[in-house]
Amino acid sequence: MNSNNFRMPARRFAVTAAAGVLTAGPAVLAGAGSAHATTDHGRASAVVLRTGLDVSLLNKSVNVPLTLSLNEVQAPRSAGKTALTAQLDGVDGGKPFSVLRADVATAHATVTPAGAEGSTNLAHAALHVPGLPLLSLIEVEQVTSKATCEAGRKPVASANLLGSVTVLGKKVTLTAGGPTEVKVPGVGEVRLDLSKTETTSRTAAASALELNVSINPLKLNVAEVEGTVTLAGATCEAPDAAAPSADPGSGVEPQGAPAEANLAETGGSSMTPYIAGGAIALLAAGGGVVVLARRGRG
Repeated sequence: MNSNNFRMPARRFAVTAAAGVLTAGPAVLAGAGSAHATTDHGRASAVVLRTGLDVSLLNKSVNVPLTLSLNEVQAPRSAGKTALTAQLDGVDGGKPFSVLRADVATAHATVTPAGAEGSTNLAHAALHVPGLPLLSLIEVEQVTSKATCEAGRKPVASANLLGSVTVLGKKVTLTAGGPTEVKVPGVGEVRLDLSKTETTSRTAAASALELNVSINPLKLNVAEVEGTVTLAGATCEAPDAAAPSADPGSGVEPQGAPAEANLAETGGSSMTPYIAGGAIALLAAGGGVVVLARRGRG
């Protein structure tokens, strides 16, 4: 048999083996040294209306919690709602009772790696409670709120009241200096807080109006209402800032990477083990070529 038939496959094997080792080296290094950092993308929420009211019917013989929300949204996922009415069942002779009606009622919550934001807009809205079917608890022309939290920046919260406000049939003027109290004899009283905002280093919250309600029409105890109402609320929490990549000169190893000796003193580099491995493979394959060649000549 011709010895060339032994030499050619052996040489091809040597080249293939060496190339495989040299190619696999960087791939193994990349897998061992890579670090995956997880970041908090933040949170946001928005709600047009939230009530926390206790409704007592028939001289407190029946208690119905009026706890509901309209267009409440939360993110990390972007979300938006635009329902214009909120209803409650079981307090008006078994018929649905309309708590809120509005021409515009929107809530949006959005979160991205760069920031989080919640916002609301309520316009031409009237809020009713049981016991006062013909008289609105409050009517507003427009209220808005927004909470914005950008990564690495100070959060911002804002709430605005645009136009007039009517409480229990009376037009009122609200100020940011403190709560406004509205008392209507034979009906009840409402205390309003205007445009409440709060921020921290990473969070923000805003509500356009907060009401403390105490209603007992003509002291008949037919429908007594106590509790709180929030109009146009928004919150956010900023995402974490992106984690810096590991500095090779800092002496800090990436997460999951094995510690390696400093090869700079010996003139080597992080690729040296793989290059050396390739050389060994070449030598081994080369030795195989020599042996096969000798056997062919024999």
